Amino acid sequence: MNILKDWLLLLKRDFGKYNLSIFQKDLLASLTVTAVALPLALAFGVASGASAAAGLVTAVLAGVLIGVLSGAPYQVSGPTGAMSAVLIVLAAKYGLPGVWVAGVMAGIMLVIAGIFKLGKIVALIPSPVISGFTSGIAVIIAFGQIDNALGIKSPASETIVDKLEYYFTHDINYNIYSIILTIAVIVIMFIWPTFKKFKKIPGSLIAILITTLIVVLADLNIPTIGNIPRSILLDDRLELFNIPWKDITHLIVPAMSIAALGAIESLLCGAVAGNMTGVRLFNSVELVAQGIGNIIIPFFGGVPATAAIARTGVNIKSGGVTRVVSILHGIFLMLIALLLAPFIGRVPMAALAGVLIVTSWRMNEWKSIRFFFSSRLKHAIVAFLITFAATVLLDLTQAILIGFGISTIIFMSQISTLEISRKPVAVDHLKSMGHKVVSPEQQISVYYLTGPLFFAAARRLVEEVEANDKAGNILVLSVRGVPLIDATGIEVLQELLHRQREGGGEILISGLQRRAEKVLRRSGFTELIGEDSIFWSADQAILSLIGAGVAPVVKHEDESTDTFDDTLTVIPYNDNTDSEGCYLNNS
Repeated sequence: MNILKDWLLLLKRDFGKYNLSIFQKDLLASLTVTAVALPLALAFGVASGASAAAGLVTAVLAGVLIGVLSGAPYQVSGPTGAMSAVLIVLAAKYGLPGVWVAGVMAGIMLVIAGIFKLGKIVALIPSPVISGFTSGIAVIIAFGQIDNALGIKSPASETIVDKLEYYFTHDINYNIYSIILTIAVIVIMFIWPTFKKFKKIPGSLIAILITTLIVVLADLNIPTIGNIPRSILLDDRLELFNIPWKDITHLIVPAMSIAALGAIESLLCGAVAGNMTGVRLFNSVELVAQGIGNIIIPFFGGVPATAAIARTGVNIKSGGVTRVVSILHGIFLMLIALLLAPFIGRVPMAALAGVLIVTSWRMNEWKSIRFFFSSRLKHAIVAFLITFAATVLLDLTQAILIGFGISTIIFMSQISTLEISRKPVAVDHLKSMGHKVVSPEQQISVYYLTGPLFFAAARRLVEEVEANDKAGNILVLSVRGVPLIDATGIEVLQELLHRQREGGGEILISGLQRRAEKVLRRSGFTELIGEDSIFWSADQAILSLIGAGVAPVVKHEDESTDTFDDTLTVIPYNDNTDSEGCYLNNS
């Protein structure tokens, strides 16, 4: 299997010359990544509708398991904000068993996607759609932390609208200490990066340490994480006897959402990291790695994971060299869970709320958003806003489907433009110059086509011909600028050929590109029109009509005098010429 060969090649590249010096770099990088990953693992575990312990288990297993199998040495996987936004909706509807089963199903889908090399599909999604989806997820994460920020517990809601409706229709007994601690975490996380001496220590970790110490020392009555099991095998986990078989069919679409999001986030992470390091991600290997990881993690009580751009970026900037960084960070997180579980259990939920609110702000692709709006790119702005609104107002499954739909519409609108330029040939002038025109009474028109001749644009050609040329005229269709022709395009050509021949006219084709020529031959159109009606260039086609052995070259209209230069310059016919020039009447 090619994927296995690629993975073995990656291992050889990573460890073929591995030594103590490289290990020291990986060790230092892994410590930094662990410091960043710890607060995020706790926060995203809670944000997923599971628990902080589930987030830790996910980070440990994803770091070790997916790290070993990954398609690049720099990828670091674990629970992420985007995934937690999908899962919290799923948890509200089907509970944790639904999340676990959907995760396993998504893992199977990812393995299949990797085996069949479907990673390239992600490249078809335009950046405005991805930015809109990311911003929508950021809003969901931020709004999902209102409970923790207020120190309350509201009923589970499937959408933001439902959540806001509850807040406005019920009396809220908020906890003032929770609000103060949430604000404190936000302030610390924004101020901490200004202390350049301590920039390697993540502000989120410092904020959690400070607020937790305040809660412990002041003995504040405030919601905290609670018990953290000293194990990576949680009591609440997927087991064969608790699989919700009755919901399996309902979980297929959510599983597809998890798989699609996992693939998108992992491959985008690899693309960004690849640009930073110059090391290419093996897409298919990465998809299989993510799939295997997500099949196994639910059986330990974890939630679906994906490659994390923030942790991967920290890995690279910290000097990490190989996948050992991801593996060590997973091991360190496990040791922290085993040794510091009592202290972690005292972390206030308000602190995690502050971390997630700041994370949601930072995960927006502000640079891309500013570019779309400052450049007034209408198609990008529309795609961004529609995807953003769908993500916020609908569930994530619908948003992904709408995003793919928007991608298709944008693609179609961008390539569906078929430019048609009509130039009638000056037949009378050719006759006055002594050239023998095959059919002196017929008008000869050259149509220059630029763009794909396919279903979204092909009918324009029929409309243009019917508006300007009689059926008895001879038409030269110059298709050098046509990269592809589909079934509708062929039908249009057949329709025009039938129209012209029925009226006593004819159609000649010039400048066929190789790809378009193959389609015409395969469809039988080449045989229908005849090989003698297909030419390399438009001037060659016109030469066949005037019986000349030389090719006329255009003398264009003089713009200053508004008169036509009657001089006809001729050059010997050359098979290698790419000239599309012909003697045209520009009046």
